[in-house]
Parts: sequence; C-alpha cells; structure tokens
Amino acid sequence: MKRTRLTGLVLVVVWISSLGVLAAAKHIRNLQPFRDRTGYVATYNTAGDIDETNPFFRELGTNGRTCASCHRADQAFSLDAQHVRFLFVATGGKDPLFAPVDGANCPNGKEGDASAHSLLLQHGVIRVGITLPASTEFEIRAVYDPYGCAVTTDPTTGRPTISVYRRPLPSTNLRFLSTVMFDGRETVMPLNDEHSFPDNLVADLKHQAFDATMGHAQASVQPSQEQLSEIVKFEMGLSTAQVSDNRAGSLFTGGGRGGPLNLQAQSYYPGTNDSLGGDPHGGAFTPTIFTLYSSWVNGNGQEPGGASYQASERIAAGEQIFNSFPLKITGVRGLNDNPALGSPAEITGTCGTCHDTPSVGNHSLPLPLDIATSHYLPRERDANIAAGLAALDSLDVPVYLISGCTDPQNSGRRLHFYTSDPGKALITGKCGDVNRIKGPVLRGLAARAPYFHNGAARDLEQLVNFYNKRFQMGLTEEQKEELVAFLNSL
Repeated sequence: MKRTRLTGLVLVVVWISSLGVLAAAKHIRNLQPFRDRTGYVATYNTAGDIDETNPFFRELGTNGRTCASCHRADQAFSLDAQHVRFLFVATGGKDPLFAPVDGANCPNGKEGDASAHSLLLQHGVIRVGITLPASTEFEIRAVYDPYGCAVTTDPTTGRPTISVYRRPLPSTNLRFLSTVMFDGRETVMPLNDEHSFPDNLVADLKHQAFDATMGHAQASVQPSQEQLSEIVKFEMGLSTAQVSDNRAGSLFTGGGRGGPLNLQAQSYYPGTNDSLGGDPHGGAFTPTIFTLYSSWVNGNGQEPGGASYQASERIAAGEQIFNSFPLKITGVRGLNDNPALGSPAEITGTCGTCHDTPSVGNHSLPLPLDIATSHYLPRERDANIAAGLAALDSLDVPVYLISGCTDPQNSGRRLHFYTSDPGKALITGKCGDVNRIKGPVLRGLAARAPYFHNGAARDLEQLVNFYNKRFQMGLTEEQKEELVAFLNSL
C-alpha cells in the first residue's frame, strides 16, 4: 500500500512538472517524445518545431481557454482523463478547462467543486448542448436527469437543447477525416470526393474552429479569417503516433513502420479501401488494414527468448488479429439495417469492416454506426449488446427516451430507444440516425484514454473486452493481450 501511494505521488509530481514545462515553452520541438502509459508518443509537424504563438495556443475567448486546453500535444492532441484529474488537483479546479460552460456537468457548476465536474474528471468528457432542428421524426424526453440540465430551451429558437457528453477528438491526423466531429455536425462541405476533398476539409475545419472559439472559449469577438486559417494550417501539418513501447522498444526499427514519420508518408483519398465497395478507383476491399509490424512476426529480428523479442511478437500478433480475426456483426444500425447491403441480420467481418482506412483505422467514407455504446443497459434486450455494455464503465449521465419512429422492416410497428446520446439524430432529426456516430482515427491511442465517444472504456483492455463480447469474437486471454499491445503501438 505504501509503495502504491508513493508511486501515485511521484506521478502527480511528474504531471504537474510537465504542465509547468509546457506552459513556459514558446515552442515544442518537432518529434518531441511525450511519456504515456505504454511508452512514448510524438508528433511530426511539416512546418518544423510547433510554434506556440499560433492562434491554436492563444486565448481567443473570454474564459481563458485555448484550443490546446482540450487538445494537448503531450496527449496526442486530445485529452487524457488522468491529466484532467491531476490538473484539477494542481489548480484547485481553476484551470480554464473546467469552465462551467461545458467543463462542468451543467453550466451552473461551481468552480472547484469536484462533484460538479465529475464527468470530465472521471471520463474526460465535455458537455455538448445540441439544439434540435426545426422538425424531427421523433419525440425525445429525458427519463433520467441527474444534474438538471438534460433538456433546456434555446433562447433564440425556442427549440429543445439536449445535453450529451463526449470526448474531445484529436486535432491531429486530420487529413484522413471523412467526417468532422462524432456526429458530423461540422461537415458543412462533404468529404467524399478526392477532387474537392482538400478545399472542403479546410472549409470544414475553419467552421469547426470558429464554432469552438465562440462556444467552448465563449468569445465575445469573432475570430478573424486569418486566425482561423492559421489554426487550420497548423492542424493540417500534424501527424501523431506512438514511437516507442516500454517492452518492445522503438516502433520504427527492425522493419517496424510505427511512428509519425511513416504515418505522414501514408497516402489517402476518400473511399480508399472502402469496406462497402465504394472505392472510387475501383479497388477491392482488403481487411489487411495495418502492416506496420508484419516484419515483427518473428520478434523484430532479435534473439529469441528476450523480453523485447516477446513484446515485438505480441504486437505483430495483435496486428494480425485486428486484420483477420472474425466478428459476428449484429444489431449495428448503419450496417445490419442498410438496404444497400440487403439488411443482413448478421455480417461476418473483421475490425477492418468498420476501420478500413489503411494504416489509420477510421472509415474512409462517412459511415456513422450504432455499435451500442450509447445504449441504456437496464433496458437493453439484445444479449450480445448487454454483455458488451456490462464490460464497460457505467456513466452517470442523462438518459433519453426517443419515441415515434417507424420500424423500416415493419411499417405498422413503432420503435423507441433508450439512449444517453442520440448521436447524428440530434443534427438531422431522422430516426434512422439515432445513436449513430463515427469511428475516430486510431493512431496515438495510448496517450489519450479513455475510449469511445463517451469515455466508457477506461483503458484498451476494457475496449477489447467490449468488442469481444459485443461481437462474439471468442478471444482467448492471450489474444486479448496481443490485440491491446498492438492498439497501444499505434
């Protein structure tokens, strides 16, 4: 017990010290490695050292926040919940990250009150208030409202505003995006055509930066077009990935192709390797999404028996599991109810069915899916979904009942959904979009726990357990460890 407490104290000191170092720096060295749970992560910037005078790092609003408040270089340009907890202790909850506008469970949360910021502290989630469109195909009401702000009224439109709680997505590796934000609300220009993709992505990201400045930073003056352009230019130059593993060592030696430099060289176009046959170049889908560590199958060329040899083999084995291990995909809205696919009750797939972009792992065309992470376990009737949810942490968040939806398989039947996050349906108002969200880019995972849009998986072990049960994979304990080792190497 004493040793555990001492270790925790040392970690707190290290984290607080790193906060001071980053705050004092005027730039961050290009490819500077940052410690995370399983090794080091680094970012390659095409412009060289990261200049912290860029508007990305400047206060453009009224509450002290910058883009870097939620998108930190040492956390793969996202936000690690462990850092959030240390930051709360170090500042007494006064850091701008905890601004009540969305850093508290509700906007009336008191500064320094941990209970008022419990969701950010425990799961690293930010409150997102989304006003429903002018008309919806469904009715929505809160059946559980633990904080009193689940449904409010937008003062301008008079429409209901729904509170959901989501993880900050990384602001790096953006040139692989097919959708901006979990629900696609910032995809104002489509990202599905390679000819318009570069200009449209810049337009979308500028729109996202504008909304973040006005909302998250509570700006009283709109950011200039020059500031928005500088932010997006900076973001577009970033590639972030894990560079070393505590056990296997460097991830880009011995034939390994991990790290941000190899990622920067990765080609991409919208629809590349699309698992549903939408590759505009006519390429056939291959489930072999990652080949970063194919040369490590025999231990990274090291002498057999050593710890590094075994660790390298474990990572390579995990990559093979990701690429080839079968999943039984059932109950996924967006796939199993997709008329273009014949609405199959079951699809035999692999991880690459949903994570098809080579060496990156998101979907190369917009494909929001309901894999059930927003479902409400006490009301869940699907045994596989219930088993998966039981493997995750339970979040004390509002629960909504969505009703009035017509069953596409039976027009005389009405559907209802218990959910903590209706996903894209809050943007479109369509029943077919309930619970559907995008899958994120998978690089730099080890530096930005927890996982899923709502932070329900505190670590990758929980995440793998969810998938193992949700999609009836039947992984052994050794295979789970191998898959986790591979995901940590991304």
